[in-house]
Amino acid sequence: MNIDKVAPNEATFTNAARLAAAMEDPEMAFDLVKQMKSSGIPPRLRSYGPALFGFCKKGEASRANDVDAHMIECGVVAEESELAALLEVAVERKMGEKVYEMLHRLRSSVRQVSESTAKIVEKWFRSDHAADVGIETQDAAKIKEGIVNGGGGWHGQGWLGNGRWRVTRTNMDTKGVCQSCGEKLVCIDIDPAETANFASSLTKLACQKESQANFLKFEEWLRQHGPFDAVIDGANVGLHNQHYFSFFDLNSTANQLRQLSPSKKLPLVILHQSRVHGGPAEDPKNRRLLQRWNESGALYATPAGSNDDWYWLYAAVSCNCLLVTNDEMRDHLFQLLGTSFFPRWKEKHQESENGSWHVPTVTGDDIENPRQWLCATRAHNISVRSLSSRQIWWGQ
Repeated sequence: MNIDKVAPNEATFTNAARLAAAMEDPEMAFDLVKQMKSSGIPPRLRSYGPALFGFCKKGEASRANDVDAHMIECGVVAEESELAALLEVAVERKMGEKVYEMLHRLRSSVRQVSESTAKIVEKWFRSDHAADVGIETQDAAKIKEGIVNGGGGWHGQGWLGNGRWRVTRTNMDTKGVCQSCGEKLVCIDIDPAETANFASSLTKLACQKESQANFLKFEEWLRQHGPFDAVIDGANVGLHNQHYFSFFDLNSTANQLRQLSPSKKLPLVILHQSRVHGGPAEDPKNRRLLQRWNESGALYATPAGSNDDWYWLYAAVSCNCLLVTNDEMRDHLFQLLGTSFFPRWKEKHQESENGSWHVPTVTGDDIENPRQWLCATRAHNISVRSLSSRQIWWGQ
């Protein structure tokens, strides 16, 4: 591809792959990605699109899966559109195990599925093949082990039971109970390795945006005084629904959290330095309160010029503990953290235990229009040696 002695780059290969796709030749598009890799140029997600979508459009599931495998080998992470395409071709080709795999990959990486993806999922569960796929009985010990290893929810043992699925669009009540099947959804743990990686990336980004010395000093302080069972975004809680800062509300919250704490330890209160000196902080009662928190190692005052959001978020993630804040975490700072792990950490995506699936969609996300869910449940109960094993996908 060297023309006029100009070496091709990623954009060159990708555009050539797009031309191949326009000629309905996904094989050529895939070859170009392979050439890119052999030339020492790391392929990007967009580089794979022409080949992947081309094979899926032609119904060539095996070749589409080869592209997917090449992506994984090169460390390129598929997003919803790629996973949905792989899911759709698996549904069309009646590849039950591959459908199961793609649903789990969507569960682990997509916050809520788009309407187009939801329709593909719905199509699978309404199909005759979906009714036939599944094991009538399953080893309860393996399911239990899978649930524990998965962090409390999905077991990864494949489709359970058989028979037709009842598929509905529904909502969850305020307690997380499905309004269609009555199943109550439960929390799952985030993978410890993911948590550690997220904390590391959070530190790196914070040091780019904040004074590195200040944030590293906080990390060291947290190692000495932590871990904590809870972290309070002090400024946000103290100003909740008020025009003035309330140490009374902040103290009430801290005391309630202390009572809930297994260790009865005070939560970590993160406050900006300006809240610790001057204003309401000079009131004698508030001054004594701040002194008590400080002496207990439960108060950290972020330095002047810093954004305290970085501090309370890092503390909550690194301690893997409860975070109390009214901040919706929707501003540009949190957008910097990406769309994969962070929303799942914030919203506690869930799975549970019994053969059914609950998939959150992008439809509705407020009080007036609650989120719509896709609920797929076997028409009859599943026999699993005294252990029910319903799989639930939850993203509040």
